[in-house]
Amino acid sequence: MQVNRNIHEKMKWSVILTALLGGLWMFGCDRPQAQPRPSVPEVATVTVQPQQIVLTTELPGRTSAYRIAEIRPQVNGLIQKRLFTEGSDVQAGQVLYEIDPAHFQAAYNNAKAALGKAEANLPSIRSRVERYRELLPDKAVSQQEFDDAAAAEKQNLAEIEIWKAMVETASINLGYTHVSAPISGRIGRSNVTDGALVTAHQPVPLATIQQLDPIYVDVPQSTAELLRLRSRMEDGRLKHDGTNQKKVNLILEDGTAYSSEGTLQFRDVTVDPTTGSVILRVVFPNPKGLLLPGMFVRAVAIEGVNEQAILIPQQAVSRDPKGNPLALIVDAEGKVQQRMLTLDRAVGDQWLVTSGLTPGDRVIVEGIQRVRPGASVKEVPFGAGEKSAAGSEKTIRPAAKSN
Repeated sequence: MQVNRNIHEKMKWSVILTALLGGLWMFGCDRPQAQPRPSVPEVATVTVQPQQIVLTTELPGRTSAYRIAEIRPQVNGLIQKRLFTEGSDVQAGQVLYEIDPAHFQAAYNNAKAALGKAEANLPSIRSRVERYRELLPDKAVSQQEFDDAAAAEKQNLAEIEIWKAMVETASINLGYTHVSAPISGRIGRSNVTDGALVTAHQPVPLATIQQLDPIYVDVPQSTAELLRLRSRMEDGRLKHDGTNQKKVNLILEDGTAYSSEGTLQFRDVTVDPTTGSVILRVVFPNPKGLLLPGMFVRAVAIEGVNEQAILIPQQAVSRDPKGNPLALIVDAEGKVQQRMLTLDRAVGDQWLVTSGLTPGDRVIVEGIQRVRPGASVKEVPFGAGEKSAAGSEKTIRPAAKSN
């Protein structure tokens, strides 16, 4: 009986404790809990400020020799010697080939001898004319005899002039047996060997010389881009950069920059109907022979100066579902606003904006994913706390127009 009573007491107290704990739990659930206040998202912004930049455009081009001379013989004959090394640099006037001169030497000697014969006859004929002129008043000689002597003198003088011309022609042909370089430059391979028979003005050149210093770079520019550039100049959006307008830089095939600047020589006035472009010809110094004819290069030409350019970081620009560029700004009340943009080109790591932003706008660069138009934000300057390796602002260099 005592055991049953103890068990009954334990069960009673257990039920009481359970009821008390349940009441406390229900009381705690009924009390309202304090909700945490939502935090304001933080964004990094840049303030739009107009600045002056030099706009450039990058165009593909090909190199071509400054001067090209195709070496052809001017007389017929056999090649006796080739006097140059293929692929070497030659100087103007340097003898490249020797043609057998025997026939031309004989022709020269013959003409020279005939000239000497004609000149030897002249004193005798001239003295006869003088004697007849003195005897003519005394009727010692007839007028006919005097006229014949005077005509013989003129004929002899004409023969002398003829043989002088023949001697000069023979001398020129004899000189043509030494085939010389008309220009200085680098000569290519020879198309003939010793003993080859060549003819005057043959269609196949003996060799070709190309002057490589300086060298041309021919760059095609579309007429559409040319018209846009003129429109910007007329509207005042671009201004000429003075003498620098004709300066052109070069990027080689491996992506390295060429050490020397080129000068824009002229812009062709004829449009290629197959490509719709005109040719810009640029002259570059090439003292080391690094540029060779036919190389593919990229020319960076100056378009002009934009004195009120608006640049924003590329990461500040996003796209809508249709691909239109847009940016988010923070207004005077600290709320987010959306702006549609018109972009011109990429300038380094920034976009050049032509419309959609005004000076003083605060453009969101970081934190774009966390905000929506109309939301309140806390803004901090973009790049605050970042340390520059050089301790100064980075110089912006205009790059080529983006596609």
